[in-house]
Amino acid sequence: MKLALSIVIGASAGWLYYRFVGCASGACMITANPYTAVAYGAFVGFVVGS
Repeated sequence: MKLALSIVIGASAGWLYYRFVGCASGACMITANPYTAVAYGAFVGFVVGS
């Protein structure tokens, strides 16, 4: 349960980072696309929660 919660929090943080910080030029690998930002955030949440 703790791991699932940390993944959800990480994914939410990734989306929030994409939404409010993002990348104006579109050249940033992680933050130019919401799917990659959420996936990266979920991965970070998984690593932190493990």
